[in-house]
Amino acid sequence: MPEGISEPHEREGPSRARAAPEANGAEVAPARVPDALAEVTSLLRKARLVEGLIHEQHGHAPQAARDAVEESAVARQNKADLARTLARLHPADIAHVLEALPLDERLYVWDLVKADRDGDILVEASDAVRESLISSMNTDELVAATEALDAEEIAELAPDLPQEVIDDVFQSLPIEEREQLRAAMSFDEGMVGAWMDFDDVQVRPDVTLEVVLRYLRRFEELPSQTDQVFVVDRDERLQGVLPLRRLIVSEPDALVADVMEPPIVRLLQHEPVETAASAFERYDLVSAPVVDTNGKLVGRVTVDEVLDFVRERSEEEMLAFAGLRGEEDVFASVWKSFQNRWAWLAVNLVTAFVASRVIGIFEGSIQRLVALATLMPIVAGIGGNSGNQTITMIVRAVALGQVSRGESRQLIRKELAVSLLNGLVWGGVMGIVAVMLYRQLLLGVVMVLAMTLNLLLAALMGVLIPMTMMKLGRDPAVGSSVMITAVTDSGGFFIFLGLATLILM
Repeated sequence: MPEGISEPHEREGPSRARAAPEANGAEVAPARVPDALAEVTSLLRKARLVEGLIHEQHGHAPQAARDAVEESAVARQNKADLARTLARLHPADIAHVLEALPLDERLYVWDLVKADRDGDILVEASDAVRESLISSMNTDELVAATEALDAEEIAELAPDLPQEVIDDVFQSLPIEEREQLRAAMSFDEGMVGAWMDFDDVQVRPDVTLEVVLRYLRRFEELPSQTDQVFVVDRDERLQGVLPLRRLIVSEPDALVADVMEPPIVRLLQHEPVETAASAFERYDLVSAPVVDTNGKLVGRVTVDEVLDFVRERSEEEMLAFAGLRGEEDVFASVWKSFQNRWAWLAVNLVTAFVASRVIGIFEGSIQRLVALATLMPIVAGIGGNSGNQTITMIVRAVALGQVSRGESRQLIRKELAVSLLNGLVWGGVMGIVAVMLYRQLLLGVVMVLAMTLNLLLAALMGVLIPMTMMKLGRDPAVGSSVMITAVTDSGGFFIFLGLATLILM
């Protein structure tokens, strides 16, 4: 190794950024995921058709039918076609196909995947689908699938793997990779360290660019997403970065120290991963160095990991906003789906009951003026929509780091002003409609006042709910939609029917 060059932090083996090779060494041809899914589904349909015909021929002899299916030339050919189709696909595409199949078909396809690709596919699969795949594998299969992965990928799978599998994989790794795995598993999921990888290239500042170029040519391939080489001193403290765009066009006899640049951003391994995501979006980064508290380079974060984080966080927030407790396999069992959904439905049932009792309080008013029954859903509905708009804006601002707890009052004033304007405009419109339909001027006044007051209530709660949850250390998106709907329904009914009772009765 040339003097002044640091040992690369790279290991052999598959990584999620590489195309999975075929048995003959050829690169996997790219395919459109919908086309791949359609082809797999078509082959599965043929397999079911063949199985059904053979079962009819063998009547009530299930074992004989199964044996006949296995021996059928058509069935064998169909299975071979399906295996060839899967072999052409990227692991991420196979994961998508598996997620789109019912459990029995998913496991049938999973058995046809080449064993040396299991690990890459498990990394790409969603948590819920990964759980179903892992449960169908024995310990030896899981160890073989996992030990070929990079340390950060093993750490990603670790929470879903049995402890004996983790122990066996840990013992099978070389010492350096074992330490990397221990480091990767020591970080919480929300920390930068949990999303960094250890594949980077390091050089010293006192060597020439010619030496660096000779060194890079020794690699079979550079680590994925390599757009810069990291410059470190003898203690591996980060000194700067050498972008490949400058390395290629600069004079070969120039020193690294004369060409290197300060890093646009250096991430701390224990800071929130949202910080990394914001930096990548702001500065259009491809990779960024990760350092410890002493400034020592410990890894890097790449744009593909940031995209994975953004996608996962977006999905989590979407589920949380609807009150779902976690990611759910769309083909999960009824019991698992029930467990995922029951909690917020129970909350919603309680709030609906409260709203019904509010209506019950004013039952006499409704009986005397039937128009109230037809108009009050409008007041509650417009309040719920307005509240959801406010909450969505606040949750987005929190995710982007644009809002802190100390800005609640300013946000409340702004949202109240917007709601007041909307209430007067659209309340006025509905007031005019109410007067035209029911020929009662005071009913129109009630509509204007009720819609305005309910929109003000929605704005207030739309800010207070996520900000309070933030203050309590909870995800502001979790169940916010359910809570704001409960408040605006009950509040809207109470405001509208209360005003109607006071003004019209």
